Amino acid sequence: MDFFENFDLKSLDNLELLAKQVVEGFIIGLHKSPFHGFSVEFAEHRLYNPGEATRNIDWKVFARTDKLFTKKFEEETNLRCQIVIDCSSSMYFPESKNNKSINKLIFSSLAAASLMNLLKKQRDSFGLSLFDESLRIHTQCRSNTSHYRLLLTYLEQLIHDTTLKKKTFAVDALHQIADSVHKRSLVLIFSDMFDSNTNNEELFSALQHLKHNKHEVILFHTVDKALELEFEFENRPYEFIDMESGEKVKLQSNQVKEFYRSKLKLYTEDLKAKCLQYKIDLVEADIRKGFNPILQNYLVKRSRMNV
Repeated sequence: MDFFENFDLKSLDNLELLAKQVVEGFIIGLHKSPFHGFSVEFAEHRLYNPGEATRNIDWKVFARTDKLFTKKFEEETNLRCQIVIDCSSSMYFPESKNNKSINKLIFSSLAAASLMNLLKKQRDSFGLSLFDESLRIHTQCRSNTSHYRLLLTYLEQLIHDTTLKKKTFAVDALHQIADSVHKRSLVLIFSDMFDSNTNNEELFSALQHLKHNKHEVILFHTVDKALELEFEFENRPYEFIDMESGEKVKLQSNQVKEFYRSKLKLYTEDLKAKCLQYKIDLVEADIRKGFNPILQNYLVKRSRMNV
C-alpha cells in the first residue's frame, strides 16, 4: 500500500507538527519491534534536587505523583549530524496531482524535519545543506530550538519552491560540504543520484571525500521505485519530459521498458558496489514506503558510532 495515499499537501504548512507526528508514531512502533532497545529520549527518572535546572523536570510524572522527578539522560555523545538534500528538478518527480501526491523533494524534506526532531530529542546537534547546480544553503551544526526552527523554515521554503529546470551538479557541492564540516560527523544524504552533468567516477570521488574526512555517511537513494526503477507504466503512448532540461520524447512505454530497466540495474549495481567499497551505507528510500526505514537506519548508525 502506498504510504502517502490520500496525503494532503496542505498539512505541509506546519512542517514542525507533521515531523513531530512522524517521530511520535515511530517511537511508539519501536516498543513493538526489535529496535525497542534504542533510547530515543532518556534513560530513567531520578528525584529532583533543589537548585538544579528545572528544564528536565517531568511534569507529567509530577501531575501523577506530586513529586518532582527529572529525566536522567544517557551520557551525551555530542553527535553532529549534517543533513544534505539534493533539490534539483529531478527530485520534483512524480509531479503532484491535485495536491494529493508526494514527490521525492517533499519526502526528503519531511524526512529531514523528522530526523531533526529526533536529533533534538536526543540532544544532538544538526545542520542542513541544500544543493542543485551549486550549494544553496549550508549551516553549521547546532542543537538549540531557534536553529531547529530556522532549518524548518528553509525546508518549508524548499517544499513550496516550484522552480523547474534546476540541474544537478552534486560533485562541487559534496566537496564543499566535506571541506566545511570539520569535526567528525554523521552525514545523511537524500538524493536520487541522477546527475547528467558529470560522470560516475567524479560523483563517487566526491562521496569518498566525505569518508576521507572520517565522517560516517548514509546515502538515502531517494526514488519512486515503482515508476523510476521498475518503470511500471501502462502499455500506452506517453510523453516523457526531462525535468531538468525540459527535453521531451514520445513513446510507447513497453517499447523501452526492458532496455530502461537493464540500464538502471547496471547503474544501481555500480552505485551499490562503490558505496560498499567506500564503506558508505546505501539505503533505498522508496517514497511510497514512509519514513520508518529512514529513522531506523539513522538509529542503527548512531548506536554504532556510540560504541
